Amino acid sequence: MKTRRKFIQQLSLPVILLPFASAAASEKSLPYDGPVLRVALLGLGGYARMVADAMQNCQKAKLVALISGTPAKLEAWGSKYNVAPENRYSYETVDQIASNPNIDAVYIITPNSLHKPFALQIAKTGKHVIVEKPMALNGHEGQEMIDACKKAGVQLLVGYRMHFEPKTLEVVRMRQAGEFGKILFFQGLSGFIIGDPTQWRLKKDMAGGGSMMDIGIYSVNGARYMTGEEPIWVTAQETKTNPEKFKEGVDETIQFQLGFPSGAVASCLSTYSLNNLDKFFLNGTKGFAEMQPSTGYGPIKGRTNKGELNYPHVTHQTVQMDEFASILLEGKKPLIPVDGAEGLRDLKIVDAIYQAVKTGKKVSLG
Repeated sequence: MKTRRKFIQQLSLPVILLPFASAAASEKSLPYDGPVLRVALLGLGGYARMVADAMQNCQKAKLVALISGTPAKLEAWGSKYNVAPENRYSYETVDQIASNPNIDAVYIITPNSLHKPFALQIAKTGKHVIVEKPMALNGHEGQEMIDACKKAGVQLLVGYRMHFEPKTLEVVRMRQAGEFGKILFFQGLSGFIIGDPTQWRLKKDMAGGGSMMDIGIYSVNGARYMTGEEPIWVTAQETKTNPEKFKEGVDETIQFQLGFPSGAVASCLSTYSLNNLDKFFLNGTKGFAEMQPSTGYGPIKGRTNKGELNYPHVTHQTVQMDEFASILLEGKKPLIPVDGAEGLRDLKIVDAIYQAVKTGKKVSLG
């Protein structure tokens, strides 16, 4: 976990901030007296700690409950984040949140294999479900989660923090405005050298795969929102240099290509064996956009044919949780979706990538 966190943090190079405030910063200067999303965190690992820390600076979202299978974590986190004992739950008592009116949503931050079972369980309690990416192990599980939340009358959101990142949103705005012309090509590079060979991310039953499920999905997702299209075919190739570390079903490196209805193509790389890979590049007939780092915890660095993209950095998870509050409490529609349907689109593409690796053939996406 430390290696992975170090990868995302170290790739995020510092930038000089311009002397103007972002919308988020402007809002912070004003008192907020609107509705607040009361959130429980389920799974208290390294990334959950980042979310919990970031939420201390949220205006519209508040950490009010904790759910963990480790009693010591419940005690320590409860003390650190001022969560009352009655709002601390074990995995065995999680159903009891149904009778707690002070919880609006549960953010599931666990190994991938637990996303679906916990999502189905939380939906039955009547609480909104937020789940970390990837939404599930595959498209079938993702559809089950969508159906369960719909049946329960709750919303399902996915932790796509980049969908609220200002430089990313500016590139999407420029593309939508036609400033890049006809989009021709996208490149997504995601990679770092993973450490501890015993961690859950290198276990097929818990992760659902390897680098593709962890960081490759950034390029899958990025290819879609950067081009503004849904792919219609995929090809993919796997390279494995260390079968001892990357066992059967756990991908070390996958190169994949996507084709879009307009004729645009994407060429992407996902790897656990190369450091310093975190780049998006979009090319059109009138211009380009380049982001490097593109998906790290920030700051993100970006430029286009018109110059550098300069926006103040705000912690991604802080912005994400405030935006989730606006979506769930105010019905806000984000520029780039973060709902279950968005997560499912990515999962279906990942499924097709694995199919293409296995068969060596181009796979059509319907």
